[in-house]
Amino acid sequence: MAAKISYDSVETGTELPAQSFPVTRATLVQYAGASGDFNPIHWNEKFAREVGLPDVIAHGMFTMAEAIRVVTDWAGDPGAVVDYGVRFTKPVVVPNDDTGALIEVSGKVAARDDEARTVRVDLTAMSAGQKVLGMARATVRLA
Repeated sequence: MAAKISYDSVETGTELPAQSFPVTRATLVQYAGASGDFNPIHWNEKFAREVGLPDVIAHGMFTMAEAIRVVTDWAGDPGAVVDYGVRFTKPVVVPNDDTGALIEVSGKVAARDDEARTVRVDLTAMSAGQKVLGMARATVRLA
């Protein structure tokens, strides 16, 4: 499967469609089961508070995975992402209620590489008004 987006149709500054991803405690339990990461900071409110967190927090890798969905949905092929990295700046706090938390992600093409036919997409991930990922960048090979 190749990227749906053509390299020639993308310019520096192109904005990707922003997306919001809800996160509940149930989501965290499902992710723990899939990933094998059962650290109690992701499901036990008492434990999370005892270690200095404000409440249960989302897994960093879960947050990172949700953010890259903006890129893979835009490109049309997860395999088009050839490099991806982030810094975890703030945790996504997930309260124990029906709404949980929301991760809001936007992206913008920040650079093009004509020889490799790749673009660098810079992502911004926010939750509760705070930037939760820093230096979030993906390199994407386009058709």
